[in-house]
Formats: sequence, structure tokens, C-alpha cells
Amino acid sequence: MTAACTRRELLLVFAASAARPQSAAKPIRGVFPIMATPFTEKKEVDWEDLVREVEFLGRCGVHGYVWPQLASEYWLLSKEERMRGMELLAKAARGRRPALVLGVQGPNTEAMLEYARYAETLGPDAMIAIPPTEAKTIDDFREYYRSLARVTKRPIFVQTSGGARGISPSIEVLVEMAREFPNLAYVKEEHAPIIPRMIQLTKHRPPIRGVFSGNHGKGWTYELRLGCDGTCPGAPLADVYVSIWDLYHANKKEAALDAFSKLMLLVNLDSQIPGTFQYLMKKRGVFKTTVSRQREISLTPEAIAEIEFNFAALKPWLKA
Repeated sequence: MTAACTRRELLLVFAASAARPQSAAKPIRGVFPIMATPFTEKKEVDWEDLVREVEFLGRCGVHGYVWPQLASEYWLLSKEERMRGMELLAKAARGRRPALVLGVQGPNTEAMLEYARYAETLGPDAMIAIPPTEAKTIDDFREYYRSLARVTKRPIFVQTSGGARGISPSIEVLVEMAREFPNLAYVKEEHAPIIPRMIQLTKHRPPIRGVFSGNHGKGWTYELRLGCDGTCPGAPLADVYVSIWDLYHANKKEAALDAFSKLMLLVNLDSQIPGTFQYLMKKRGVFKTTVSRQREISLTPEAIAEIEFNFAALKPWLKA
């Protein structure tokens, strides 16, 4: 049972869901950012900002959004927080064009199914699951995703990273599962060697229906050249990824490359300046704080100046 939404949260949900008419079919293709989870100064989830993030991503022009995953700090959320967040996002997504993808991963099949069954009642456009961290064999991996496919007929993303160490799916396993369950046909490929695996996956259409990248879309322009279907980057610069998608498909590939090169300069800063993405979410008016449960964030004036310098170069491609 999830906690009841507050009146303020409901008002924000109604405002977020009133923007656009819902389309009859939502293609699972394009830019699908992993939503960040906002926190208050006391490190409680800021539900108001989570709903505001939906509106922000809508203005960015994304094709879909995903929550909660690794970039959402999902492993630091309680079961109640995850379920309450899924409920709020499902309400906020109604009437909006981007597809909502709910993360239902758990350490094992039983835990995953509890999230999946609840998500199914909320009517998302798709689901995604990080592999089970308690898997002992590849058969455990298979049964985890097969069990999910028995719960829902909605499109399912199979993520290839983040599970038990040493248990990773071969291309043959992914294709086999997609043949058995036609909705289990979308892959978020993050297992090395990423590009060669993505190339192999694109050769298996059908049964594979969608090949997506993660890792901040660091191979985005190359992946587009290879005919891949989308990427799942972080939320702060979602509109720049959309601009690159639009430019590339308008055959303005040099312009797409220019945008991508400047985007990667800022993406790389997060490894040099931890907290870059949290700073951008606050700077862009989405979150009230830069608080994370994963790490303490304290940015020096010099660090902020470097973030601002790189962000300024992206202004031609910002949509929000």
C-alpha cells in the first residue's frame, strides 16, 4: 500500500498531465532519459520536484522517460518510496506524449515480481528491469525476465548491466528470450564490448525490436549511424540529446556532431566534478537542491565556473 498523495502533489500531477493529448500508440524509439530522484535537504524524496521533472522532460521533447534506475539512486529508495513514485509518475504521465517506462528490478525474481505486478496496475507504456543481483546462473537470469514477461504484455527493456557479477547474457540468450516473448524484445545494452554487441543485436530484427544504449549516450552519434533505436541518458541535458536526434534524422549530421562534441565535454565533467548533474538540475529550475543520497555534494566556486563555462556552449541546442 502506498502513501496517499498530498493535495499539492495532486495539483502538480494535474498540471503536468494536462499539457498534451495522449497519443494512441507510443513508439519505443528515441531519447528515453533516466529520471533523477530529487531529495530535500533532509534527504527525503521531494515528490513535488519528481513531478516537476516530468514537465521539464516534456519541454525537452523527449520520446519517453524511465524511473527508477541506477541514475535514480533506486537502490537507496525504500519499497514504499519506489511504489509511491511509480504511482505519482503514472498519474503525471496520463495525457502526455512521452512514453512512461517504470523500473521494476529486484535482487531476485520474487522481489521483482512484486514491483512488476504493482506497475502493471498503473498502466505504464513499458517496463525495464536491471538484472537480478542474486542470480547464480544464466538460467536464473532467463527465468527472472521470463517471469516478468508473463506478468505483462507491455514492451520490456532488458538491461544487460547492473546484475550479479559474472552473470551476463550472450546475444543468443537475448534473441532466444525475444523469440519466446515478443514483448521482451528491447535491449538497453551496457555490457562490454557495447558497440559490437549493439551491431549484432541490430542484425536480429526481428525478433529484437529495439536496441538502446546507456552510459550517458557516449556513443550516440555512432549508434545513430549504426541504426540503433535510442539512448537512455541522464535527465539534466535531455533536450540536447533530442536536438542531436532531430538533427541527425534531418540529415544535418555535421550539426549533430557539433552538438554531440560539446555535450560530451559537459557529460565528462561529472566524473571530474561529482555533483555536476545535480547542479544542472537545480540550475535549470527542476530541483530545489543538489542533495544526493549516494554522496555528499559540495561544489567549489572554481568547479561551478567550469560547469557554467561548458553549459553555455550548449545553449543553441536547449529546448526547455
